Formats: sequence, structure tokens, C-alpha cells
Amino acid sequence: MDVLRTLKERCDPKNAALVVVDVQNDFVSPDGSAGKRGEDCSAALAMVPNLLRLIDEARRIGLTVVYIRTTHSEWTDTPSWIYRSSQKSGLSTCREGTWGAEFYQGILPLPSERVVIKHRYSAFINTDLNTVLKARNIQSVLVCGVATNVCVETTARDAYMFDYYVTMIDDCSAAYEAKLHLGTLDNMRRHFGLVASSNEIIDTWRDLPMKQPVGL
Repeated sequence: MDVLRTLKERCDPKNAALVVVDVQNDFVSPDGSAGKRGEDCSAALAMVPNLLRLIDEARRIGLTVVYIRTTHSEWTDTPSWIYRSSQKSGLSTCREGTWGAEFYQGILPLPSERVVIKHRYSAFINTDLNTVLKARNIQSVLVCGVATNVCVETTARDAYMFDYYVTMIDDCSAAYEAKLHLGTLDNMRRHFGLVASSNEIIDTWRDLPMKQPVGL
């Protein structure tokens, strides 16, 4: 098996999938649960135009796009999950069937694109994400979304543990504090893979022909 050494190789639609993590109302909108408990959603709001452009470009060249969506309900709640420190405010997050659990405005998966539902920080835990990627012969994942230091990082770490090449997209990811975002990016560079901007990734696709969207 060839080693994918360069960003261009790791972004090639023959090898790669774009994995968009938790770009949902409760995590992005100031009216969502994160905003209501006092988190600064400005970085999440600011990255959305970059992400929408990246998704459009990925569709143009036929890259596999997978969307991760968090939902919670009484069927997936456990005491350790409910009583973690981030839930002390008592605000419910991404409850099944609520506005908060819906994708943020503009994030509209096509019928041909896969949506994976998760109930924990990692998109690989108790989901079919690994099977979906293996079925498409994906070797490299381009990971982005919210929050950089929580679900995006946890998903990226697990992708690496499953032997995928990992690239985190810095300007299509956001945390509620800049230091947390930057800390995760530094950790990714040191131990798990590459960090690149959406422009750098799109630039690797510049000479590729337009194709129909690819997905499941």
C-alpha cells in the first residue's frame, strides 16, 4: 500500500472523505444550548462560510462527504454522561427531535451523502462510521466542525487509532475559546496528522474535473 505523504495525496477523492462534525444549532447558534450557557459562539459562526465553500468544492470534484450529527435521549443517557461537568447548567443539548439537534442553517446534506448519528464525543463510538469509510475504500479523513477541542478532536484521534490519515481543517473548525482551538491544532500537528486551511485543501483540487456528488 502506498504511503500518502503529501496534503494533495491525502485530499485526493480516491483516498479521502470530508467528515463534518456536529455543525448543529445547539453548538453553533447563539440561541442554542452552548450560547445559552454562556459560551462564545462567534468563532463557530465565523467558520460556517468557509465550511459551506469547502463542501461545495468537495461536491464539485466528487469527494465523499459524511456529516456527523449528535443526538441524545433517555435511550442513550447514562449517569456518567448526564452528570459530567459540562452539564451542570441543566441545559439540554441536542435532544432527539429538537431544533437544537438540527443542522445549522446552510448545512444541507444531499440525499446521496451520508449522515451518521452519534451519542458520544467520538463519531466512531457505537456508530457505522468506520464501516461507511471502509466501504468506500477511504484511507484519509479531512475532519472539521464543532467543537475543535471536544468532538472534532475526539473523532480525529479515533480516526488515527483506526489507521486513517488525519487532516484537521483549521478554519472550518471552531471552539468556544481561541486557546482551546489552537491547543488542539498544535496537538494534532505534533501527534496525529496534518493541519490545513480550507484554501490549502481546495487548492489541491484545482485541476480535478467536475463530477457528480459522491455519498451513501
